[in-house]
Amino acid sequence: MGMKDKFQDQAEQWQQQAKEKMDETRERSQQQRGRQQGDQPEHMRPGTERSRQDREREDEERFDQDYDV
Repeated sequence: MGMKDKFQDQAEQWQQQAKEKMDETRERSQQQRGRQQGDQPEHMRPGTERSRQDREREDEERFDQDYDV
């Protein structure tokens, strides 16, 4: 096996290790995020209140459109 092959194999190993490490980090972060959201009531979770307000606004707009005709 030549030097080029050795370096290429080593580079591939490093890439694989980096990918595995990224996957582990991503999973750990998702678990932490899920745990944090699970600790809070739904109305306290970030983004939940805003989407509720958006839905209410859309419902009001639809209601108003129905009666504007």
